[in-house]
Amino acid sequence: MQVQTEKAIFDVIIIGGSYAGLSAAMALGRSLREVLIIDSGKPCNWQTPHSHNFLTRDGETPANIAGIAKAQVLAYPTVTFLNGTVNSASKTMDGFSVTCSDGQLFSGKKLILATGIKDIFPNIKGFAACWGISVLHCPYCHGYEVAHKPTGIIANGEIGFEFAKLISNWTKDLTLFTNGPITLDPKDIEKLTRKNIQISEKEIEEIIHENGKVSRLQFKDGSSHKLAAIYARGSMEHNTEVIEALAITLNDQGYINIDNFKKTNVAGVFAAGDCTNMMRAISESVYAGNLAGVFANKELIEEDFGK
Repeated sequence: MQVQTEKAIFDVIIIGGSYAGLSAAMALGRSLREVLIIDSGKPCNWQTPHSHNFLTRDGETPANIAGIAKAQVLAYPTVTFLNGTVNSASKTMDGFSVTCSDGQLFSGKKLILATGIKDIFPNIKGFAACWGISVLHCPYCHGYEVAHKPTGIIANGEIGFEFAKLISNWTKDLTLFTNGPITLDPKDIEKLTRKNIQISEKEIEEIIHENGKVSRLQFKDGSSHKLAAIYARGSMEHNTEVIEALAITLNDQGYINIDNFKKTNVAGVFAAGDCTNMMRAISESVYAGNLAGVFANKELIEEDFGK
């Protein structure tokens, strides 16, 4: 059910109600657990027109996939969905206390973080408007639709080389734009040259586009380069201060550090989805969320038998 609920106690509170959070909630709802999902309604893929590489839903909009998932999850009577933003969380004697921005307070024995991440875009005009439409992060999600077309990569250094190597599988009309002096290893430059992958060190002024669909890169020297798609990876930050408040550790890439059971370093806190890795695929989030729900339920069972 979807309600504005008063103070209540739940078996599990899930922060984040997109694919990972909903998948965790389904596993827990089917395990007869009282579950609260709290979601702000601001998914990172909100402007992506189509999602791909997810069986049974290939080509649908991300919002439609999430809508179907939400309806199915809320069919379980023990699952509650709350539109809201979590401001803080703290450990208690019985589990965790969670406070929302409107002052509502909830308690849960276990906590699952499915909070996703917030993209930080480079200072290039037009980049944000094209993100998820023609400025892409994943060829497995979007590469087929722009295969064999003039394609650019905005990156440098080792990441630039690895990205160029990957994308060359989908198109041979490929240019690596380093947006300034190149920092690739000379041996890697030679490898790209042998594969006829062009390299441009020109500084980018703007991505020229129409409704998010790129037409060309405009450079600061006045020249331009026609393109049909661009691959790029910006930096990211987390969407919630709960991670820091609970002293949850991050890995070297800045994502929540979890073990094979989706457990964080804080007992009783699990995590799944984009906040834990850079894959950013619906299939991975659904899988990871399901495991987080299963392992949270198993931990509750083990604790009950240990009493």
